[in-house]
Amino acid sequence: MSAVINYTKITPEILTRIAQAIGIENVFTDEDSLANYSHDETEDLHYYPEVVVKPANTAGVATLLKLCNEIGVPVTPRGGGTGLSGAALPVFGGVLLSMEKFKAIISIDTDNLQATVEPGVITEEFINAVAAEGLLYPVDPSSKGSCFIGGNVAHGSGGPRVVKYGTIREYILNLEVVLPTGEVIWTGANTLKYASGYNLTQLMIGSEGTLGVVTKIVTKLIPLAKHSVLMLGSFAENEQACGAVSAIFKTGVIPSALEFMERRGVEWVVKYDDIKFEVKDGINAYLLIEFDGGDMDSIFKDCEHVNTVLEAFGCTDVLFADTAQQKEELWRMRRTMAESVKANSVYKEEDTVVPRAALPQLISGIKEIGSRYGFESVCYGHAGDGNLHINIIKAGMSDDDWKNKLKDGIIELFQLTADLGGTISGEHGIGLVQREFMSIKYSEVHLNLMRNIKKVFDPNSILNPGKIF
Repeated sequence: MSAVINYTKITPEILTRIAQAIGIENVFTDEDSLANYSHDETEDLHYYPEVVVKPANTAGVATLLKLCNEIGVPVTPRGGGTGLSGAALPVFGGVLLSMEKFKAIISIDTDNLQATVEPGVITEEFINAVAAEGLLYPVDPSSKGSCFIGGNVAHGSGGPRVVKYGTIREYILNLEVVLPTGEVIWTGANTLKYASGYNLTQLMIGSEGTLGVVTKIVTKLIPLAKHSVLMLGSFAENEQACGAVSAIFKTGVIPSALEFMERRGVEWVVKYDDIKFEVKDGINAYLLIEFDGGDMDSIFKDCEHVNTVLEAFGCTDVLFADTAQQKEELWRMRRTMAESVKANSVYKEEDTVVPRAALPQLISGIKEIGSRYGFESVCYGHAGDGNLHINIIKAGMSDDDWKNKLKDGIIELFQLTADLGGTISGEHGIGLVQREFMSIKYSEVHLNLMRNIKKVFDPNSILNPGKIF
């Protein structure tokens, strides 16, 4: 829809108007700035903006969007630049709108268990701030040390602990949003219940900056658990580990995290991040399982139930993390896996999610498809909610096959995911790189409903054009 629009190029006159709107100190056109904001963490893609802007308040964003909407200049919102779907890439040039100056934790309401925060706050800093008050914000993606909470909202981001505590959708109560026309709205209310018309808050979550720019976020918080136990189960086969996942939940226990890791991923992490961990012969898959709560006796009972399940699925060894340092090393092994894969090989990362009982079929299908197309894969992810990250490794594929045939293999991967009752992204979003695969999962009727929602919010299609559709 947006590809046929003739957007206005930024002239010196337009640049002057932008500077007048938000302050010249917030406008950047130097070569380094344009290069720095031309990419995110999505493979090796680069799209250069014509100007980078860094407004510091809602009024500045509103004035900027109103101006760009009137003259037809595309605007690409950007958070911390850690995205993996290309959603923050300015594919039509124009304005790159960085939210990095929106970095205030406005309030932590310990009476109502809520917080109000700006979108440029680093997720881990927010988690730590509420933890200091004895509270938990459980949405913790692997990039939590550098990603922005606003980007998490835009992508519907998750992390390991959503398996117990729920996704980001369950923690966002209200949003201040600047519409592409420059108007400012609050999408909901600071209440735990909301039954007042269409839920615009939920519509904004996962919309990837295509409907509006979030400038304030009201989150729900919960009490912080006093204790936690971390265990690592080792398996000879991927399918054994994946099969144990659904069985764990059928016992009635709910881990606070349940992560799957393939052997090669662990090997690369140990080498890349210098982690002290022995990768034993005959072990090809791991489950990292965490329980938390207020009572250690209850936690250990849950661990006993899980241990029985693990044994039934061929688990050969269970390691309990005895110290805080050992816990941190095991979590670091999981969280740095993406970086380790990236450092070791030419790769593409896909983000799939299926009902968790279908994980064994998914992992088997991934390997079978790879063998036919000639690529290898390293898989890991949030097995507890069926979310598997597939790192496709170029390995022995020729450059021509990598460029021209790999797409067919990816289509098969997504078709397999859809056939298993899943979808093509669990938490990374669609953005630029996944948009051509949307029809695998969604009918034209479905896609047209989404396109028409986009038109209502953004009739001139100036906000993050070229994404999702």
